[in-house]
Amino acid sequence: MKKSWLGLEEKVAIVTGGASGIGRAISEEMAVQGMNVVVSDVKPAGIEVANGLCGGPEKHLFVKTDVKDFQSAENMVKKTIEKYGKVDVLVNNAGISIPRLLIDPNDPKGRFELKEKEFDLMVAVNLKGAFLCAQAAAREMVKRNYGVIINMSSESGLEGSEGQSCYAATKAALYSLTRSWAKELGKYGIRVVGLAPGILEKTALRTEDYEEALAYTRGITVEQLRESYEKISIPLGRVGTLKEVANMVCFLASDRASYVHGVTYNISGGKSRG
Repeated sequence: MKKSWLGLEEKVAIVTGGASGIGRAISEEMAVQGMNVVVSDVKPAGIEVANGLCGGPEKHLFVKTDVKDFQSAENMVKKTIEKYGKVDVLVNNAGISIPRLLIDPNDPKGRFELKEKEFDLMVAVNLKGAFLCAQAAAREMVKRNYGVIINMSSESGLEGSEGQSCYAATKAALYSLTRSWAKELGKYGIRVVGLAPGILEKTALRTEDYEEALAYTRGITVEQLRESYEKISIPLGRVGTLKEVANMVCFLASDRASYVHGVTYNISGGKSRG
């Protein structure tokens, strides 16, 4: 069979948080490219996503995974090896954002003030989860002297984000992990790269509770928050699409990007502070 330009046919990819949002878009595009996709997610609905991917349920796999749990991350890779015999690509996409202020002098009860429990949860999912999944996958990749680890960071990881300090900090840490792991794993034929999306189209993850919290932390109404998405200065004049992120992930996963290593790419339509 003649391969496509990306040459991803029959390669095996694990996508954490693959049942919704960016992760689902990545899973869908990888399936279109002919990859065997392991949809890894804590949500049981992930099985429906996996079964609905191009190629059908026989080609793809759902593994219920809590990325912040060591045994769960190990099981994710174990199930992948049992079915496909290898792991070519890991997309560390699972993440969570809970908008909160460091302090809130205006609310004695501190409803939207960052609590230790929320801080620990974001660090566990966004940072510890990426570490556990990368470690489990890299142990298999090194056996074949081949693999790609893609860490999904965020533009906020470099620029910070009002009301999202903890989330931004975890994404900043992924920048550093990407560079450090690249230096450690390159000698074993494993590439490590990152992707940092900016403002994207609305997904089901942008809930009313999320928008209420984020609007409060920025001292505006939910309506003003929604209007602000369209007013942000983006040189390309629009927000990004999930498919555009998925396309970039597929390129980075392919051997067309075989000399791309240890860097994180912004995918933000040119948006910056300036």
